[in-house]
Amino acid sequence: MEAKAIHRFLGSSPRKMRLVIDLIRGMSVDKAIDVLHFSPKHASKDAEKVLRSAVSNLMNKDEATRMEPADIFVKEAFVNQGPTLKRISPAPMGRAYRIRKRSCHITIIVATKA
Repeated sequence: MEAKAIHRFLGSSPRKMRLVIDLIRGMSVDKAIDVLHFSPKHASKDAEKVLRSAVSNLMNKDEATRMEPADIFVKEAFVNQGPTLKRISPAPMGRAYRIRKRSCHITIIVATKA
């Protein structure tokens, strides 16, 4: 059995988020939560929130069966690029520099080891 959680339009660049998501792919959930909780990256807080949501979705899917977090693992975890907000910053001699504020979509799929 598997469950999925998606966080869309997150205000972090996909490149920075992929560094964090690559750490937990294929891990058991309890170990992945520890890794994300003690990671110094700012993006790890959002990734931990999505992972906890995916685990909760799996628990709520079948309430009759009691699952331990040690029996659940991260089956898939990926980051897609979201829309980019374009802003303008003043530059010397009447020019303007474009600032691209990127966003991303995180998807985490968890499954049981059975």
